[in-house]
Parts: sequence; structure tokens; C-alpha cells
Amino acid sequence: MTKIGDNGWIIDNLNAALEAWNSKLAELWQLLTQSPQSFRGGGIWQVVLGIHGALKGIGLGLLVLFFAAGVIQTCGSFAETRRPERALGLFVRFVLAKAAVQYGLDLMLAVFEIAQGTVSSIMAASGVGGLSGAALPQEVIDKVAQVGFWQSIPLWAVTLLGGLFITVLSFVMILTVYGRIFRLYIFAAIAPIPLAAFAGQPTSHIGRSFIRSYAGVCLEGAVIALACVIFSAMASAPPAIDSGVSAVTAVWSYVAELIFNLLVLVGAIKASDRIVKEMMGL
Repeated sequence: MTKIGDNGWIIDNLNAALEAWNSKLAELWQLLTQSPQSFRGGGIWQVVLGIHGALKGIGLGLLVLFFAAGVIQTCGSFAETRRPERALGLFVRFVLAKAAVQYGLDLMLAVFEIAQGTVSSIMAASGVGGLSGAALPQEVIDKVAQVGFWQSIPLWAVTLLGGLFITVLSFVMILTVYGRIFRLYIFAAIAPIPLAAFAGQPTSHIGRSFIRSYAGVCLEGAVIALACVIFSAMASAPPAIDSGVSAVTAVWSYVAELIFNLLVLVGAIKASDRIVKEMMGL
């Protein structure tokens, strides 16, 4: 139990913000290594499976529609469809499109497993077993303990604003990762409809775009993992504290550099979708 006289309330402000950040960082790590089937006990996945099964019937209906539209647009006459090589090509396209609608979820899970394997490989190659959280240096604690009551007022303002900013950044970071998981669920639920577009040559670009977009969402996990590994290396060397400056300057310098490091990580996580789109040409 700290007292106001010993400036423990200033340290408490920073420690509370760092604890909130570290807890969200640990949650992010757990989400990166978790599959959609096991997220929140698997209840959401069961709902997604139900929606996917219901839309599969619609997808099979659209399959026939897209196939017929493709035959009409690509074949100049009915006689052309009677050519063996043309008929065989249309038959193979229809069978493959039907398989994509019926077994598309299995294919998507396979792609997700490949992406998860990439994340695991990144972690193994970096030698990081878990994310290093931020901790308040002892130099800052000693500096704060030496100031009087009136000098502690600006320190309180600095730590209050800095702690609030750190807390907001932690929520922005974790919301971005949750958004990726929700996009995975949406892709899995609605998959039969865009995959049915493979049945027609003029509409096949819809299916290709869907597959590439889904692969991009899966690959975002690898980009986020890379950002976390880099931040872990940065967090292992906390901001240096100059012993010759005042307590206010030391705390302000520490908070500013810490927020900058956190902004770099949050910015990289927020930009993971844009980075993947640039890499994959989406």
C-alpha cells in the first residue's frame, strides 16, 4: 500500500498502464497461436459452420447459374459446345467448381494451417518463446522517490497522460487482432457464394479474388508475429535514463520513448493488412 507522500501514486499510474499493455500483449500472443475452431471454446465456430452449411445450398444453386451464364458468354453457338474438347473443358470446370463449393472450407482450413505454420516458424527462428512485456526501470522509481510534493504535481500530469495513452494503444492493438479473427470467420461463413463463381469463366475472377483475399488475411498473422518479435527485442532494452537530469525530465523522456516504441508496434499491426496487400498485389 503506497502513500501519497512517497509519490507511490505516480509509480502506480505508470505500473497500471504497463500492466494493461502487457496483458493485452499476452492476449495478442495467445490469439496468434489459436485456431478459429478453438477460439472462445469453439462456440463461434459452430455458428460459422451452421451458416456455411446453409449457404452451401445457395452456392450450389449459383453454381448452375454461373455455369450457364459462362457457357452462353464463352460459346458462340450450341454446336461449339458439342466439340469433345470444349465439352470436356466445361465439364471439368463444373466439377472443380462444385468441389470448391462442397469442400472449400477444408481448403480454407488447410491454407490457415500453412499460415499458422509460418507464424510458428517465425517464432522458432527468432528464439522468442513469449513476448517480453514492458517494465518500469528502477532508475525512474528512484528519481520519483526523491522529489517533493510540489515537484510531483507535473510528474503526476505526465504519468497520467502517458498512462492513458498507453492504455488506449493497448486496446487499439488488441482490437486490430480481434478484427482479423472476425474476418476469418466471415470468410469461412460466406465462402460457398464467391467460390461458386468458379463455375463460369467470366465470373471466375470473383473466386480468385476471394481466395487471394482470404490468404492475405491468414498471412496477416505472420506480419503481426514479425512485428511482435521486433518489439520484443526493443522491449528487452528499455529506454536509457540520464541520471544527471531532473525527475520530471527523466520521467518525461522515458514515457515519450516508451510511447514511441509502442506506437511503432501498434502502427505495424494496424498496417499488417496493407503490407500483405502490397506483397500479394491485392
